[in-house]
Amino acid sequence: MANLQFDLVSPERRLASVEATEVQIPGADGDMTAMANHAPTITTLRPGVLTVVHGGGSDQYIVSGGFAEITAAGVSVLAEQALPKAEVTQEVYDQMIADAKAAYGRAQETFKNEPGPVDDAAKLLSDMVAIGGTIGLSTKN
Repeated sequence: MANLQFDLVSPERRLASVEATEVQIPGADGDMTAMANHAPTITTLRPGVLTVVHGGGSDQYIVSGGFAEITAAGVSVLAEQALPKAEVTQEVYDQMIADAKAAYGRAQETFKNEPGPVDDAAKLLSDMVAIGGTIGLSTKN
């Protein structure tokens, strides 16, 4: 099976640079899987779980947004925030939810009678809550 180069970077660090067989991406317009010889695509990311399948198994990363550039030979992800799933503890997740709630509150205050930005912030919060259920963390906050 053909492989592709996968790179994941966030503002804090480079999280991955591996040869992969597939990359499952939480795209803003829907989930997608990139494999070798994929058509060139650039997509925005929504908060979710990004999965990289490679010869040694698979790795999962929690991303809060960003961009993915897909070519026939590779996938490059520039994430706003990204962490390996193993590093997302309940405390870290609770802080991510608190940040999303704060952004939603700011949007409600700043954009009165402008549903677009408020709806975007609500969707961000909803996606963040969904991540917790996906990775087995409590969404009680």
